[in-house]
Amino acid sequence: MIYDKKSLLAGNIEDPEIHQKIIDALPIPIFYRDTKGIYQMCNAAHEKFTGKTKDQIVGKSVYDVHVKEMADKYSHQDKELINNPDIQVYDTKVRHGDGTSHNVILNKAVIRNNENKIVGIVGSINDITELKKTEQRLEKAQESMEVSSKMIHKISSGIIMMDHNLKVVDSNESFAKFMGEETEELYETIPGLKGADARGLVPDTVFKMLSSVLASGEDSLERDLKYQNKLLHISVVTLYKNRVVGAVFRDMSAPMLVQDEIINRTRRINKQNIETVQKVAFLLGENAAETEELLNSIIETYSYGDDNKS
Repeated sequence: MIYDKKSLLAGNIEDPEIHQKIIDALPIPIFYRDTKGIYQMCNAAHEKFTGKTKDQIVGKSVYDVHVKEMADKYSHQDKELINNPDIQVYDTKVRHGDGTSHNVILNKAVIRNNENKIVGIVGSINDITELKKTEQRLEKAQESMEVSSKMIHKISSGIIMMDHNLKVVDSNESFAKFMGEETEELYETIPGLKGADARGLVPDTVFKMLSSVLASGEDSLERDLKYQNKLLHISVVTLYKNRVVGAVFRDMSAPMLVQDEIINRTRRINKQNIETVQKVAFLLGENAAETEELLNSIIETYSYGDDNKS
């Protein structure tokens, strides 16, 4: 079957209104300027981006549409592209229609007529403002991670961090020493033990604690553990909920640590006991006036003791 190509195009591709509808459907700002820098066409996204209508753009120069600083740059880049016809890509800052400054990437190319003569430039504007912000946030996060890592490696307590894939994110030398010679040797080969399987590096009890906190998202979990003739206090905490958890190992064999830990735990228990008795007294109601008075005296005495210690 033979088709008449011209009849197929009539009323479609050759129709200027169809051309406009096609480019208006594109979400990226698109423009066409002639060799004198006069806008000949743009799409709806370009109108939205510049804050100007087609009537305010088409037939106007870059100096009519943009502030002088931006127009100077556009004019310079256009001339450079016409003198050196190729694909031109560059990033710059432009003022959005709402007055805000945006980071964009411009992609431009020359347009030629049937005689292969350059008649203008077509271009698109890709707004990368959010991408730039994300990159900046990632850079800051990377810097924070590097600082945190340096701090972790200077702490005497053993530290290990595990992600949701059960792999080691980072650990310090103190942790490797707590775990024994085999782990120390591995640590020398793999700095921070990054990427290693956490299951094979920590005692089964600790791995279960890490897995439990990772799955539940709870803030922390603590317990004491006897390991290789040492009494270790293990604190597992959520770093990024359901994604990264960390464990801190402290050697309770050190005399000062034992003393501090006993004091801290005694204070916690005292407070818990007082709170429990308070609840009981409240439940007893009005008939427990004497008990409540006694409790208040205890609380005041306890608080006074804490103030003296601080």
